[in-house]
Amino acid sequence: KTQKQNLYIYMTSFAHSKRSRRKNERINDIFCFIAGHNGLVAATYLQKGGVKTAVLERRHVLGGAAVSEEIFPGFHFSRCSYLLSLLRPHIYSDLELKKHGLKVYMRDPHAFTPMLEEGVKGAPPRSLTLGSDLALNQMEIGKFSQKDAKAYSDFNAYLEKLAAAIHPLLDAPPVDILGVTTGSLRRRLAASKTLQPIIKCGLKLGRNIPEFYEIVTAPIMKILNRWFESEPLRATLATDAVIGAMTSPSTPGSGYVLLHHVMGELEKEKGAWGYVEGGMGGVSQAIASAARSYGVDIFTEKEVEQVLVGSDGAARGVVLKDGTEIQSKVVLSNATPYITFKYLAPQDALSPDFIKAVDQIDYTSPVTKINVAVDKLPNFLACPTPDGKPGPHHQCSIHLNCESVEVLETAYKEAMNGRPSSRPMLEMTIPSVLDPTLAPPGCHVVSLFTQFTPYHIEGREWTDQDREAFADTAFDWVEQYAPGFKKSVVGRDVLAPPDLERIFGLTGGNIFHGSMSLDQLYLARPLPSLSDYRSPVKGLYLCGSGSHPGGVMGSPGWNAALTVIADLKSH
Repeated sequence: KTQKQNLYIYMTSFAHSKRSRRKNERINDIFCFIAGHNGLVAATYLQKGGVKTAVLERRHVLGGAAVSEEIFPGFHFSRCSYLLSLLRPHIYSDLELKKHGLKVYMRDPHAFTPMLEEGVKGAPPRSLTLGSDLALNQMEIGKFSQKDAKAYSDFNAYLEKLAAAIHPLLDAPPVDILGVTTGSLRRRLAASKTLQPIIKCGLKLGRNIPEFYEIVTAPIMKILNRWFESEPLRATLATDAVIGAMTSPSTPGSGYVLLHHVMGELEKEKGAWGYVEGGMGGVSQAIASAARSYGVDIFTEKEVEQVLVGSDGAARGVVLKDGTEIQSKVVLSNATPYITFKYLAPQDALSPDFIKAVDQIDYTSPVTKINVAVDKLPNFLACPTPDGKPGPHHQCSIHLNCESVEVLETAYKEAMNGRPSSRPMLEMTIPSVLDPTLAPPGCHVVSLFTQFTPYHIEGREWTDQDREAFADTAFDWVEQYAPGFKKSVVGRDVLAPPDLERIFGLTGGNIFHGSMSLDQLYLARPLPSLSDYRSPVKGLYLCGSGSHPGGVMGSPGWNAALTVIADLKSH
């Protein structure tokens, strides 16, 4: 290109372009490497901020963990990430993602928990279905407890109130503690602006600060036991407190995980979740389209070998796997902090104490994802439908083995002892019920987000036999809720924690790029020394889910872009 580029972005799992560069061609002054929602968000806002930006992708396919792939002929899967909600509304609207092709199928109802029990006088087993209709929710909950039915509305209001108060913290970097407490008066005044979001949060919480403190520190069961008495409702709600986390409902801090999952908004509906047409790769494609519209260049199959660091200890670009050197002033990484500082940054540029701290970041994951192609819609004993036609419950997150908190606790303990759960927690989704583009006529794609499975099985690596055995266990349990399911399977794709790490760059298989535990949030995400997106290597920044606030909100990319632009202006 004849136009000088100021910023180059590498993504471990993003982008699509057949263009290539000559070896050792200098094309930029600033370089970033980025992946996933957060990466493209950072790229777009840096470009909008006046910095010429480009993106490199390690893989051949766009999307990071939010990727759409045709695993079996005619069946298109959201192979890793599978639902949309947490992407911040201001990013969703500011980047005009609808204009760039994002189409979302809203789900209502949103949760279905069938029971394994004998029906009364030939009636089907009971089930619990929850959605946006308060009257229907109360009727459903009333099957188990009239007291809980009355309390449910107040509980939702309680969660929404606490979640809304956190929003100012999501869309800004954490407080600059060092700047506020040290340095010149000018620096302290500048740093004091970073206090504004936490002040807004405190003002919104008001007298509810003690309640907020409790929910982010307590076991979720302490909260749920106070509100509810019926086991199916408590267990269903508890699943959102452990989803994606190697934790149990009785573990302190599990309350925050629940709060994290109710922070979302979709199509201006709070707490709503939806399916993206064509799979979750559609989100990546839409953000990429927005990025290109602002002038961002995007490339695939460009894997970074190492960050270049100059004699002054500052980032000077990257070296690609093919030997190409690209010089630059700044590098942003949306890889996990572990990959960034253990594999990409030169070890002699980092102190032994810092490397030791990076080694101690918790990436424990309980997740095995199973993608299933079926030739028939699952038909549940608790809510049977005739002639293979979908009912409202088919569009939900279908919670299997979730009618009892004790079942969740037992599954967790088995994994902590190094064994895949013998009765795993299963979250089933069937997006093809709403999105006909995903499967051939009459067929469906089924996603099983399963817990709990360890990274190592009693100290050893997973084998193909282990993967198939665990999938068989999961299918046996699905069969009990929906007889005929196993016969309908025409293909399955089993991704244990090591597979999620190998394919998608998710260290430990952790979907959040690091556990969302109390010691790895806000000022300590992923480490206290890295909470402002800056690293010990000058000019090397983090911008991914491993940074505050975590997850696929887009906020880590947004906040990192603001930080980079501020640093560029100050210099």
